[in-house]
Amino acid sequence: MDAARPPRGLVWRLRALHALDRLRVARLHRRHPGLEIHRDAGASLAHAHYRMARDARLRIGPGVVTERRPGALRFLLEPGAEVVIGAGSWLRTDLGPVVIAAFAGARIELGPECFLNGSHLSAKRSLTLGRRAWVGPGSRVFDADQHDFDAERPEQAEPVEVGDHTWVGSDVTILRGVRIGSHSIIGARSVVTRSIPDHTLAFGTPAAPRGEVGDRSHAR
Repeated sequence: MDAARPPRGLVWRLRALHALDRLRVARLHRRHPGLEIHRDAGASLAHAHYRMARDARLRIGPGVVTERRPGALRFLLEPGAEVVIGAGSWLRTDLGPVVIAAFAGARIELGPECFLNGSHLSAKRSLTLGRRAWVGPGSRVFDADQHDFDAERPEQAEPVEVGDHTWVGSDVTILRGVRIGSHSIIGARSVVTRSIPDHTLAFGTPAAPRGEVGDRSHAR
């Protein structure tokens, strides 16, 4: 039915915006030699903020999407850093900015179908999210102390890993050296200072196991 079709003018306007975004992506590739945005990734990635050292590498896989909100998605990569965004991931910015910061020599990897919802990832060594790992609004994942404690206790960094099919709720903080097991859930406003086993519900400050979680492979 004709009534179900969008106005022709709107269709042409959307097509024009999409074409302009693709041109912006092409310019970004020229500006940042280490940037690889797959041709099947969302054109709205053209509106993210990219601050990359010349030898840093950022690979964004097919099907990765974000909202068309200029500067709401921010990539900050220092010299020698590497960031990989797995296929089908959603970097959602309508509830808050998404910040992915890799300091000198650090590596951040998101597995396929990850979901970052207004959250912040920061690595000075290594940070890994598994397949379909979800990180909720206002949550932060750090693999380092961020600053020296004092003259005798310098900053420390240890790898952080969030397993497959894991759900990190809103306003959670995950600290260095933590491994959160696959199919686990971290409750809202928790502070995770120690590793959490697979299939575990954990929450609190500090977060502690409170129950069991079944198979989340098909959770929505």
